[in-house]
Formats: sequence, C-alpha cells, structure tokens
Amino acid sequence: MAERPAIVLLSGGLDSTTVLAIAKDQGYTPYALSFRYGQRHSVELEAAKRVASAQGVARHVIADIDLRVFGGSALTSDIEVPKHESLDTADDKGIDSSVPITYVPARNTIFLSFALAFAETVGASDIFTGVTAVDFSGYPDCRPEYMEAYEQMANLATRAGVEGTQKLKLHSPLIAMSKADIVREGLRLGVDYSLTSSCYDPDEQGRACGHCETCLLRLKGFAEAGVTDPVQYQGA
Repeated sequence: MAERPAIVLLSGGLDSTTVLAIAKDQGYTPYALSFRYGQRHSVELEAAKRVASAQGVARHVIADIDLRVFGGSALTSDIEVPKHESLDTADDKGIDSSVPITYVPARNTIFLSFALAFAETVGASDIFTGVTAVDFSGYPDCRPEYMEAYEQMANLATRAGVEGTQKLKLHSPLIAMSKADIVREGLRLGVDYSLTSSCYDPDEQGRACGHCETCLLRLKGFAEAGVTDPVQYQGA
C-alpha cells in the first residue's frame, strides 16, 4: 500500500496527541511538527517528543521560531498566566467569552505556514491540527471559518497547488468536539495521556498548575468523561 503522508501539528498536549492518533487510525503516515517558539511552558516539547516516539511517527521536526520578539501574550512574555480557582469559572465556551491574554498573536497562522511548507517537501496533501471550537479559550484562530479560509489560501500558496499536483486538505477532526469527547476518542484509540502536557504554567518538575485555563479545561474533560487525568498536578 502506498504511503499517505500527513503533517500533524503536535504540541504535546491533549488535543494534538489525540489528533495524531486519529490521523494514524485513518491510515495516514504522520510527520509530526512541533515548535520551540519562546513559550514559557517549553516542557510541552518534551511531551511532544514522548508522544511522537510512542506513536511511531515517520519523522518529528521541532522548528525554532522566537515569538518573544513580539510579545503580546502571557505565553511569550513576562505577563502572568491568569489562574482560576475552580471549574465553576468556566462557561460553555471555556473560561470566558473574551480572547484571553494567553492568546499568542497569529500563532496558528504561523504554525500552519510551516506545516504547509513541510507538506510540500514530503508530498503530503493533508495537514492535521487539534483546534477545537467547543471547550476552548476563545482564540480567533481556532474557529471553523478561519480553518476554511486557510485551506483556500493554502491551495493558492504553493507550487504544487498552482500546478495542480497537490490539493491540500486541512483536517480539524476535533473542532466540534467537547474535551470529554476528545478524551473518550483518544482512549478508544489507545492514547496514553500520561505522556502529554497541557499546562501553561508548569513548575520546574513539569507538574501542571491545575488552575490556568488549559488545565481547567483539561480537568473538565476528564471529569466529564468519567476518568482520572493521569498527569501529575502541583499539590496533588
């Protein structure tokens, strides 16, 4: 059977790890792409390495880009990561309805541009990303209309697209799923979530804080799925 290469954006967190498993389950040969972009929670890159190794990707590339030169986010500057006391602070859309300070300006657009270049070099017509528009933090580059617009642009932006040798498809299999549904799907596919890291403000040992927006959304998902999150939390 001919190889079906696909680029999978892999942060090392809950969503991207699940998407990697989904891509494999659909018969794709995954090429994982992660980023060292100046994020304060760089422990996620070690998680990405663990996940890529465990799931047997064809290649794992970690690209270096420094978004600290722009700042503007709690993840790439000295701005404090907001903390919340409990899951009660989350509404149906996530933590709240505004775009939080953990939003990194244009991050998904930058990441997808790298994925597009990677796809062209390995002859992949498919890119998988773990964006979700249900239990999420309200980031503008996680919306369905953004993903649709990017796919249209991508097919105008490469030699392969213009010459008609490659029609790129952008896959967002989690976009309409809740965190609980994502956890259930990952467990069905045999994902080992103990290898992952989602926290925006882990300690020096890599333990999750349990109170940033991504921790609360993750904990909410595991609780609603009726299973225990296997990662270690501070104070637990």
